Amino acid sequence: MAEKTDPSIHPPKALRPAILFLLLALFSLLLLETGVISRQEALEDLQQSAESHLDRYIISLQQKLSRYKDLPHLLSTHSDLRSAVVAEAGVPAIDSANRYLEQVNEIMGTTDAYLMNAEGLTVAASNWRKEDTFIGRNFSFRPYFQDAMAGNEGRYFALGTTSNRRGYYFSSPLRLDGKVVGAVVVKVDLHDVERHWSNPLIDILVTDSDGIIFISTRPEWKFRSLRALSQADLGRIVDSQRYGDYELSALEVVKREPLAEGGELITLLDGKEIRNEALDGVEPKKYVLRRKQVPGTGLHVSVLASLAPVGEAMWSALLLVGFSTAAITLLILFLLARRRIVRERALFQQREMLALEENEARVRAIIDNTHAGLVVLDSSGCIESINPTAEILFGQSLERVRGHYFSQLLTQPDRVKCWRHILADTVEQADLLNAEVTGLRGDGGEIPLEITINRMALTDGRHFIVTLHDLTERKEQEDRLRAAQEALESRVEERTADLSRANDKLREEMEQHSQTQNELIQTAKLAVIGQMSAGINHELNQPLTAIRNYADNARAFLARDRLETVDSNLTEISGLTERMSRIIHPLKEFARKSSNSSELVSLQAVRDGAMSLMYGRFEKAGVDVHWPQRLAEFYVLGDILRLEQVLVNLLANALQAMEQSPDKRIDVSIETHDKRLLLAVRDHGPGIPEKDLERVFEPFFTTKKSGQGLGLGLSISYRIVETLDGKLTAANHPEGGAVFTIDLPRGVRPELTVLPAEE
Repeated sequence: MAEKTDPSIHPPKALRPAILFLLLALFSLLLLETGVISRQEALEDLQQSAESHLDRYIISLQQKLSRYKDLPHLLSTHSDLRSAVVAEAGVPAIDSANRYLEQVNEIMGTTDAYLMNAEGLTVAASNWRKEDTFIGRNFSFRPYFQDAMAGNEGRYFALGTTSNRRGYYFSSPLRLDGKVVGAVVVKVDLHDVERHWSNPLIDILVTDSDGIIFISTRPEWKFRSLRALSQADLGRIVDSQRYGDYELSALEVVKREPLAEGGELITLLDGKEIRNEALDGVEPKKYVLRRKQVPGTGLHVSVLASLAPVGEAMWSALLLVGFSTAAITLLILFLLARRRIVRERALFQQREMLALEENEARVRAIIDNTHAGLVVLDSSGCIESINPTAEILFGQSLERVRGHYFSQLLTQPDRVKCWRHILADTVEQADLLNAEVTGLRGDGGEIPLEITINRMALTDGRHFIVTLHDLTERKEQEDRLRAAQEALESRVEERTADLSRANDKLREEMEQHSQTQNELIQTAKLAVIGQMSAGINHELNQPLTAIRNYADNARAFLARDRLETVDSNLTEISGLTERMSRIIHPLKEFARKSSNSSELVSLQAVRDGAMSLMYGRFEKAGVDVHWPQRLAEFYVLGDILRLEQVLVNLLANALQAMEQSPDKRIDVSIETHDKRLLLAVRDHGPGIPEKDLERVFEPFFTTKKSGQGLGLGLSISYRIVETLDGKLTAANHPEGGAVFTIDLPRGVRPELTVLPAEE
């Protein structure tokens, strides 16, 4: 149903931006006018306040000065001063004048009081006891002295040349017989006048006739001027020593605007210093300036009132107008919205009724067409309604089951569970019940169901909604799945048994392989010993021949009773047998089976064992073997017997490779890389053909002549190094010959905590 609106309430959409712009313009104009008026009013109030403060300060200053203006004239009539002005220094009259002036100074609260003669020399002073006393000082350059000598009352403000303190000076001529013979001067401190002023928004300035500020509530403004001084005025002030060594500069007034009633609006650069041309370090501030002269003193008092209250008043007015306008606007919008809401509420209720009817029809269609059975029960568990799906599940119509207990549609074992949930009235009992039950059909048959009973709190009391799902198909699938699972478990058990048997057989074959490999390594050792038998035979023949000769000679010498010679021959025979033992012992150790355990092995021990086996062959073939120095400092992790076997095999291969080489030399080198050690054996033979480099470690592969080997030596050596967590590689040296490199884990000498230096 379309919504009808009142065109008088809602203007056309095309005009809304224009109306909004017009309202914003009026609001901006209102704020602008408010700001102008409020600023003008606040400025007038500020001027009146400044005028009031100015008058009050002038009165205070006049009262301060009036207390002392007649004091010099009164002092000039005292006999002690009249006697002292013409007396010589040191006479009692001078002392009496000093004491009298000191007493007057303490009673009247003046800063100083002193007497000067006609030449301007101070002859008596109230500070005569102090080190910086005025006595003996000449102040004839001061205007107040000059006025007094001219017969007039003098008034003057300046810094004291001796004390360097500010003061206002009153002077009066001292006459004897009608002739001016000296001057009496009283100095008054005006510091209290500026100290008692505590208004943070108003600053007070007192200037002299030249415009120099000598009293100010702002210390940084003292001894400066409101306007720039001419060079002539500056020279005159400096010559009078009125302000000592102070630099008399003008305040940085960058703008002046005249106001009504004689005031000024000035913009002042306020700050301790101007750091650069960009005026960093200063802040422009605006003040209302009011200025008046103090009658009879030649002084001017100025009041600088900050414009901060003007800005605050203006913003307060703007905020007040803004908030008021916003409040009025919100009130109008609220009334318009309320009117629109009242008109739309009726339309809303009408739409809600239509939506409720449509929703009920939609819910009924969903309930009637859902694949789940739905049953609504009252608080006692009786059926109120069922959907068509539930009628099909139970095979009964709504008219037949309405008003009956829902439990009658379940088998006897499941009714207790249903009633326990329906009748439960405790907080601990869950609102939702999920269970698998067996339902009773109208024809007497049974059907497996999954039911969900949920409590509903409605306006007419507690109700229950029961959701039903047919489990017939799922139960059939579960039965098929159970049968498949049992069959799968049976197959898994059979397969597991097969794998166990195969695993046992594989373990047995691995043990046999390991035993075969160990036997093959041992056989390779014996083969190496067999290859070295000729050299060993040669080594043993020499001491055996010598033993036979020594024995025959000993028998002959014994017959001749030359016992010393016999004993010498027997000693030689004993040494030869020891030599034969040293030749045979390495063979026995080499032939012994290895323990296959990894331990710390010295390369020096490996070298000694290998060379003891190969020494005879190297000597016979004329081969030189070059070993690296400091070999005893290098250790590896491995099995010494197996490492000796690998090294003997590599040395024997190098020996056979150099049979036709004129340069028969074997170079052994060591490299260390972090935790690894590389032991390289290089011969000076023809090298290994490139096509054979990848096959040298294959079993039964050999390039030797027939009868020199079976091709198992390098293959076995490769397996031995591999079992020691190492690697054996073969390559050709760039300068000729083959290089076999053994890469093994590096060890640490037992007496060291760090690895030896790499070379």
